[in-house]
Amino acid sequence: MEPQWRPVSYPLSPSFIFLLVATSYTWLIPVASPQRIPTDPQAAPEYAHSIRLDGDIILGGLFPVHARGDRGTPCGELKKEKGIHRLEAMMFAIDLINKDPELLPNITLGARILDTCSRDTYALEQSLTFVQALIERDGSDVRCANGDPPIFTKPDKIVGVIGAAASSVSIMVANILRLFKIPQISYASTAPELSDNTRYDFFSRVVPPDSYQAQAMMDIVTAMEWNYVSTLASEGNYGESGVEAFIQISRETGGVCIAQSLKIPREPRPGEFDKIIRRLLETSNARAIIMFANEDDIRRVLDAAKRNNQTGHFLWVGSDSWGSKISPVIGQERVAEGAITILPKRASVDEKVGRDSSYEQEGKVQFVMDAVYAMAHALHRMHRELCYGYPGLCPRMANNIDGKELLNHIRAVNFNGSAGTPVVFNENGDAPGRYDIFQYQITNRSTAEYRVIGSWTNKLHLKVEAMRWRMGDPSFPASVCSLPCRTGERKKVVKGVPCCWHCERCEGYHFQASEFTCELCPYEKRPDANRTGCTPIPIIKLEWHSPWAIVPVFIAMLGIIATSFVIVTFVRYNDTPIVRASGREMSYVLLTGIFLCYAITFLMIATPDVGVCSLRRIFLGLGMCFSYAALLTKTNRIHRIFEQGKKSVTAPRFISPASQLVITFSLISVQLLGVFVWFAVDPPHTVVDYGEQRTQDPMAARGVLKCDISDLSLICSLGYSILLMVTCTVYAIKTRGVPETFNEAKPIGFTMYTTCIIWLAFIPIFFGTSQSAERMYIQTTTLTISLSLSASVSLGMLYMPKVYIILFHPEQNVPKRKRSFKAIVTAATMSGKLTQKGGDRPNGEVKTELCESMETNSE
Repeated sequence: MEPQWRPVSYPLSPSFIFLLVATSYTWLIPVASPQRIPTDPQAAPEYAHSIRLDGDIILGGLFPVHARGDRGTPCGELKKEKGIHRLEAMMFAIDLINKDPELLPNITLGARILDTCSRDTYALEQSLTFVQALIERDGSDVRCANGDPPIFTKPDKIVGVIGAAASSVSIMVANILRLFKIPQISYASTAPELSDNTRYDFFSRVVPPDSYQAQAMMDIVTAMEWNYVSTLASEGNYGESGVEAFIQISRETGGVCIAQSLKIPREPRPGEFDKIIRRLLETSNARAIIMFANEDDIRRVLDAAKRNNQTGHFLWVGSDSWGSKISPVIGQERVAEGAITILPKRASVDEKVGRDSSYEQEGKVQFVMDAVYAMAHALHRMHRELCYGYPGLCPRMANNIDGKELLNHIRAVNFNGSAGTPVVFNENGDAPGRYDIFQYQITNRSTAEYRVIGSWTNKLHLKVEAMRWRMGDPSFPASVCSLPCRTGERKKVVKGVPCCWHCERCEGYHFQASEFTCELCPYEKRPDANRTGCTPIPIIKLEWHSPWAIVPVFIAMLGIIATSFVIVTFVRYNDTPIVRASGREMSYVLLTGIFLCYAITFLMIATPDVGVCSLRRIFLGLGMCFSYAALLTKTNRIHRIFEQGKKSVTAPRFISPASQLVITFSLISVQLLGVFVWFAVDPPHTVVDYGEQRTQDPMAARGVLKCDISDLSLICSLGYSILLMVTCTVYAIKTRGVPETFNEAKPIGFTMYTTCIIWLAFIPIFFGTSQSAERMYIQTTTLTISLSLSASVSLGMLYMPKVYIILFHPEQNVPKRKRSFKAIVTAATMSGKLTQKGGDRPNGEVKTELCESMETNSE
C-alpha cells in the first residue's frame, strides 16, 4: 500500500527535537498512521535530509541542520541552534498562519524543507528538488514490464523558498531559482552582493545587508577614534563581501586605514590560526580587528590569541555572525573581553517549548518567522487580487502561481513582524538596517555577559558611559598607526598609508596652516609661540639709551661744544690779526660745516618720520659739503696765487673774500640742487625693514623703522662731498711745496690726508656689515662717528692752534706792516732762505706777517 502524507502540526516539543536528532539521516515522515515512522534508509532515498508538510501551497525551506562534513563527507555534526531552532521556527510560523482565520483563510501552507549541510555545493544539489515540478519529463523511451507507459509521481510545486542561512548558499541557490522565477526570502544571508537586483532579482531578505552592517561597524570605529584597523574574514561570500564593503566604505569616507586584510581558509591547516595571530601582530598598532567570520572561526581565532599570550591586546569588532553568541567565547572570556559585536535588532518569540524549560532561543528565529510571514502576506495579497471572494484557491492560483507576480507582492508587503518592527523591502529586496550594539564585559563578580551599549538605525547611537574594557577600565584604548602631532607640527603621511605619518615641526618662519601643511608667514610677521598662526614682528629703532647711540652722541656733543667755543672766540676776536689772517668769512663757513657734521648725529638717531627723513636728506651731506667746499676754495686760491706769482706780479682773479664766498656757495648749491631733485623724484618717507634683522630664530626677528634711504642713495648723497674732499686733497698735494710760513697750506694738507684715511676706513666697515643682524646699529654709528672725526680733524688742525694763540699768547696776535703783492710773493719765495732768521723771531711772526699782508692785500 502506497504511504499517505499528512501535515504535521507544530510547535514541536523537546521530545520531538530528540526525535529529529535521532533520525537526522532522513527527515521525511511518511505515515500510514500517526505512529508509523519508517526507519529503513532505503525507503525514501530521494528524500534524505529533508522534511515535508502537505498543504495547498508548498513553500521550500533551506536550513543548515548539519555542519559541513570533513574529509569529503557532505554533512557533519548536527547544529541545534542554527539548524533545529530555525527549522522549528518555520514550522511554527506555518502552523500559526494555518490557524489564522484572517491570513490566507481556507488555504493551507505546506513545506518542503531541505538540509544545506552548511555547504553551497551540496545545497545546490538539494535545491534541484524545488524545480522538479517545472521540468517536463520525457517518458517516450521508458516502458513498464507489461508494456504500459510509466506513471511518474508528480513532485511538489514550490511557489517560494525560505532561506538560505549562509550567503554563499543563498547565492548558489538564487542562481537556480531565478531561472524558474521562484521567489526567495532569506532570514540570515547578509552579503552585499545579493543586493544586486540585476543578478539576484528574485532574492529578498528580512535581514539588512552587510553594507549596512559594515557602515555601522565603520561608525563604531570612527566613534572610538580608531583609524588603523585590520580585517579578518572567513573565506566565502559572507566574510569576503562584508570585509569588502567595510574597506569600500573606509575608502569613501577616509579617516580609517586598513593595516592588513586577512582571510581564513575554508579548510584551515594546522597552525593556521597561530599564523594569523602572528601576522596581525606585525602591525601591532592596529589593535582593532574587524571580523566577518563564522562562529567556529571566531572561536579558533580567540583560542589562538590566548595561546599566543595576546589576551587584552586585540580589540575585537565582530559582525552579526558573532553577535551575542556564547559558543565562541566559552572558556575564552578574558581574551574576548571588551569585544564589540553587532546584531540585527531582534526580539525573542514566545514558543511553547520555552515555557517550561531552560531553552534559549536562537537569534535568527524572529527573522525565520518574518520571512515565512512575508511570503504568506504576499500570497494573501495575490489571492485577494486574483481570487477575490473565492474561498480557498481559485483556478488562477491553483493551477499556476506566477513567480514574477508573487515577487511584486513580496516587495510590496508592509506589516509588523514577530518582534513588533515593520517588515518591508526596498527596491533591491533588502530590509532596513536596524542593529543592536553589544559589548562583551566581565563584571566585578567575574561573570561575563553581553551588554547592549547602543544601536544603529541609519546612524550610530552609542552609550559611551556603558562601555568597559579590560578589568573594568572605562578609558578608550587606542588603535592608531601614529600618535597625533603636537601643535606646530605637520603630518608627513607615509606613502600609501594615509593614517600613518611622521610629525615634522614647522621650522623657520613657517606656521602650521593645516593638519598636513606648513606655510610661510607674511614677510612682516613671524610664527606665534605654538606655531599655529602668525603675529606681527616687533618694530625697533635706534634708541637714545643704546650703547650704539651713546658713543656717537657723546662725541658729537663734545664736538658741538668745541666748535661753538671756537666760533665764539673768533667772533669776540674778529678784528685781530690771526682771525683776519685766517680768512674770517671762509672760516665761519668752514666752522658752520663742522658744526653741521656734529649735529647730523642727532638726526641720524632720532625716531624716523617724514620730517626727520627730510632733514636727514638735506643735512647728511651738507655739513661735509660746507667744510670741503670752503677748504677747496682756500687751497685752490693758494695754488692759483703761487702759480700766478711764478709768471707775473699781477694778482690772480677771484681771490678776494667776496669772490671766495661766491665760489664756495656755488659749490654748496650743487649739493642742495641734487637734494631737491631727489625730493622731487622720490619724496621722503619711512619704511620698516624686515630683512635687516630677519634672523634664523623667528623669535629674535625685528623690523627696523628707518628712512627710505638705500645704501646707494646714501653714497650718492655723500658722493659729492667726497668728491670735494678728494679734489681738496689733490690741491693740498699740489700746494705742499708752499713755504710752511705761508697761510694754512700745510695744516689743510694734513687735515685732508687724515680725513681721507678716515673715510677709506669707513667704506669697508659700512658695506662689510650690510648682511649683519646689527647692520642698523653698526652703520649708523660708523657713519656718525666718521662725520664727527672728520669734523674733529678739521677743527683740531685748523683752528685749535689759532684759538690757543688768541687766548694764551695775545702778544703774537699783533698787526704787521702791509706789503704789496709783489713783496709778499717775493718774501714767500725767499722764505726758505729766511728760515734761520724766522727761527730767531717769535713763533708765528713771519707767518702772521705774510698771512696778514696777504689778507690786507686781497681786501
